Amino acid sequence: MSEHLYTLFETAIGPCGIAWGPRGITGVQLPGSTAEKTRMRLLRRCPGAEEGAPPPDIARVIERIGALLRGERIDLSDVPVDLGRVPEFEQRVYAIARAIPPGSTMTYGEIAKRLGDPLLARDVGQAMGHNPFPIVVPCHRVLAAGGKPGGFSAPGGVDTKLRMLQIEGAAPGGQPSLF
Repeated sequence: MSEHLYTLFETAIGPCGIAWGPRGITGVQLPGSTAEKTRMRLLRRCPGAEEGAPPPDIARVIERIGALLRGERIDLSDVPVDLGRVPEFEQRVYAIARAIPPGSTMTYGEIAKRLGDPLLARDVGQAMGHNPFPIVVPCHRVLAAGGKPGGFSAPGGVDTKLRMLQIEGAAPGGQPSLF
């Protein structure tokens, strides 16, 4: 049996996936159009993981993700993530993003300034695009300049990002909700 396991679970926005190992969460997958597509994307991110029942600590994380996606103000910043394969720069970006509370947003440029170099905004955006832990590392709360949504690499793209922000009560750049 593999030391890295995964499971799929239903949420208000569709079937999500989570993978874990001995050092914490190794991947989170936002929903694809079907559970099978969610599984395939998660396994691309976490090759070799085997499907399994979540232990109690992972089951609690799944419950908290579900509650967040139902609109509850849930802080996931204490969820352990395995940063073993994450480059140092991205670890620093993710640490800042994890401190953004539900219902709030920050821009790529604001994160770059916190890193000490406002010229790193594009690099921050790329780090968000590589985020293996969406929701737990809330990349959907990171916006482009002027509060514009910017990109989003999850299935559904920017529409998914805007839907997640709307669930949390955040209105990027004063844009009207799509939902």
